[in-house]
Amino acid sequence: MQILEQLGEFITGVSYSYLLIFAAEFGDKSQLVCMALAAKYRALPVMLGATLAFILLNLLAVLFGSTISNWIPEVAVSSIVALLFFAFGYHALTSNDDGSQENIDVNRKGHSILLSTFLLITLAEFGDKTQLAVVALSSTHIPLAILIGSSLALITTSALGIWAGKRLLKMISITLLHRISGAIFILLAILAAYQTYRLIIE
Repeated sequence: MQILEQLGEFITGVSYSYLLIFAAEFGDKSQLVCMALAAKYRALPVMLGATLAFILLNLLAVLFGSTISNWIPEVAVSSIVALLFFAFGYHALTSNDDGSQENIDVNRKGHSILLSTFLLITLAEFGDKTQLAVVALSSTHIPLAILIGSSLALITTSALGIWAGKRLLKMISITLLHRISGAIFILLAILAAYQTYRLIIE
């Protein structure tokens, strides 16, 4: 009987954290990042990079709780994120690819795209509301259940973002799509820069 109760509590924790984190992250910047990257690069390294980033972030949240937000000054993280977003946006906006060499270039750069995606999402989501929500949930539910549920939710939103990016690729030209993804990154860079400015003046 006790085993069934523990199993029920575990399933509840997974389900609750999945629904909560999915709702919180749907349409958020990490999903936009995945969509923009998937519009320019192969889906697999983007998906793997995002998955590894979210597993790491959620694992840190579950293991170390609220202390994770004190590891790196928030203003430093925000500044790095702004620079990375701007770099990706600038590269996309100035790219002159016509799509003819896209598959060759992407295959050769698969590992770097995985690493770039991992780094970008890890920094962008470090100490974010989603990670703090995982901290809170793991303090009241079975930590492993929260880790599984929240990770699955974030992987789902990333997969949806990548799917959307690939769908757009079939509807409009690759050059225009690069411009759109570049504009998304520049917008995210501006928002991150504004957040950095607010942290400095406070």
